Amino acid sequence: MKGKDDGVQGPRMKTHIKELDEKMEGGIPAGNVVLLAGEAGTMKSSVAYHMAYEYVKGGEKNRALYITMEQSRSSLIRNMEGLGMKLDAVGDRLAIVDIGLLRKNLSKELQTNSWLEIVKMYAQNLKDQSGYELLILDSLPVLETLSSFKNPRNDLFQFYEWLRGLGITTVLISEVKGGDTGYGSYGEDYLADGIVHLMMSKVNEETVQRRIRVVKMRSTNHSTNLFSLLIEKGNFRVARVIST
Repeated sequence: MKGKDDGVQGPRMKTHIKELDEKMEGGIPAGNVVLLAGEAGTMKSSVAYHMAYEYVKGGEKNRALYITMEQSRSSLIRNMEGLGMKLDAVGDRLAIVDIGLLRKNLSKELQTNSWLEIVKMYAQNLKDQSGYELLILDSLPVLETLSSFKNPRNDLFQFYEWLRGLGITTVLISEVKGGDTGYGSYGEDYLADGIVHLMMSKVNEETVQRRIRVVKMRSTNHSTNLFSLLIEKGNFRVARVIST
């Protein structure tokens, strides 16, 4: 299992959000399963994609997999290239899989498999082929809905354990409504090793600010403070919260 090594603290997978990694001893502990939760418009997909994009740019041997279930592969690439993240710059080191499209191309026998089984099949096959170290799943609520879990808590527990068994770092994107006190309906927040919360906060009558908070992160010391989330020329950074 690879990550970005910060010495004594052990290997880390950086978020590549400037100033945020330093606030959790170098980044996400490699191997953690992390929820990236937020309401609509908080740039969850962009933050996660940026993390994968910068990771694979950082080394010729670095590999990442982005599984999209909410938008097409072409739409995702177009949106991210609009932020300056050109896929040609990283080649096949960042694999983007559109599960919905791939499912349509499966044999009729395999199409009867649950969406969860199909996600696991592709994730495992690509892990065996490329040896990626970072997996982004966009998004967990869509997977839950399409999979029609019979026993959601147990099924999710088994899925989280399966992800840990891959020996990689995983980011699960999850949409929550503004003002929600939880980060999932079936204990997703308790099962996760970490939670990073993105939100839209009203500063005054004219200004709404994107903010970010590391709610929890196992195996590291970290700040739980709110920070402003800024994007400049395709790069993310955090700053002190703007107040009225």
